[in-house]
Order: sequence, then C-alpha cells, then structure tokens
Amino acid sequence: MDRPASPTAHGSFRVGVRAGIPYALAGFLVSLSFGVLARDAGFSALAAIVMSAIVFAGSAQFAALSIVAAGGGIAAAVAAAAMMNSRFLPMGIALAPSLPGGPLKRAAQGQPVVDASWAMAASPDGSFDRWFLFGATAPQYVTWVGGTLVGALAGGALGDPDRLGLDALFPTFFLALLLAELREPRARPVAVLGGIIALALVPVAPAGIPVLVASTAALLGLRR
Repeated sequence: MDRPASPTAHGSFRVGVRAGIPYALAGFLVSLSFGVLARDAGFSALAAIVMSAIVFAGSAQFAALSIVAAGGGIAAAVAAAAMMNSRFLPMGIALAPSLPGGPLKRAAQGQPVVDASWAMAASPDGSFDRWFLFGATAPQYVTWVGGTLVGALAGGALGDPDRLGLDALFPTFFLALLLAELREPRARPVAVLGGIIALALVPVAPAGIPVLVASTAALLGLRR
C-alpha cells in the first residue's frame, strides 16, 4: 500500500496511526458484535474484555466463541483459535529481518502484528517499516478492546448484531487488504494459488487448516 515517506521513527508512527484509523473504526464495530455474542454464549463481561485484550484477533476469537457456543470444550476452542491464527507464522517470518535486537526484543516487537498493519507496513523490496506498523496497530487495539467493552456491557440494548449487518464487516475488511496487495504483480499468482488451495480444502478440512496450508503459496515470493 502506498504511504507517505517518513524518515524518522516518530514520523512513521504518526503516519501509521492515521493509516490505521479507518481499520480501527471497522474493528470497533466487529468487536462490538463479539462482545454481544460472547455474552450470549455465556461469557462474563470481564472474560470477553480480557480475551480481546490478550488475544486481539477477530477470526481466532470468533472461532473459539463458535465452539464454546456449540457446547465444545476449552481445548477445542483454543485449538481452533490457534489454527485461525496460523497465518501469522509466515507473516512473522517475513517481518523478522526488519526487527532489530535479540530474540526477546524481536518477539515483543512482533506482538502488534495484525493483518492491516502488516500489509500497509510492507515495502516493495520485502522490508517492513516497523514504526509505521506499531502506529497503525495502536488505534486498532484501542477500538478493539473498547468495542468489546461496549458490546459486553451494553449489548442488550443493541439487539441482534446480524440485524445491523456487522457480519459483513469481517470479509469486507480482508477483501480490502487483498485488493490493495493485488496492485503488486508478483502478489497475483500467490493470491490465485492460495485461493485455489483454500477452496479445495474448505469442504474437507477442519477450520483453520485451509488457511494454514494456503499460506504456503507465499513461498513463491522466495523466487528471485
């Protein structure tokens, strides 16, 4: 994604914050829905808010929530959430060379990685602007936790979140990221191959497996 040049860490962070605000607003509505549904599934308000604060991953949280709501156990819910978050493995491998410091410092810097921030922070040469990424994630984290708080505490006044069309926000969010990435010619065959793999596995594989296996298409980027 195109972004203004910011030579300083402070400048990159500020530009990242501005770039992350639209995604933060969308995230607020999605997390609002999560807060409502979590209470309906039997979560306490505190449990829903803490989950958003610690996990901070919509697809993983909704996957775990759907299993708990259907009567599944905690182990199955955690496993499903881990599979949904498997996409962060190749994303982290790509980001790692752009993070300075030892293992612990780099691990800490990797915590703000979310889909939109990661994609926007990427440069055509394969490097990442880590300060831009930190800035883009900051407002998204605030609204994600804030939306869950509102949904968990005042969700009864909102009614059915599907009635408000909140269920359409998540796929629209990822579609926007994909369309932006497809402007790069080298990304197109990766997207096509990943889509084919995922579509082939969705009817036969457990939730999360199609995402994990489809992410191997990104290995095409290793070609010089």
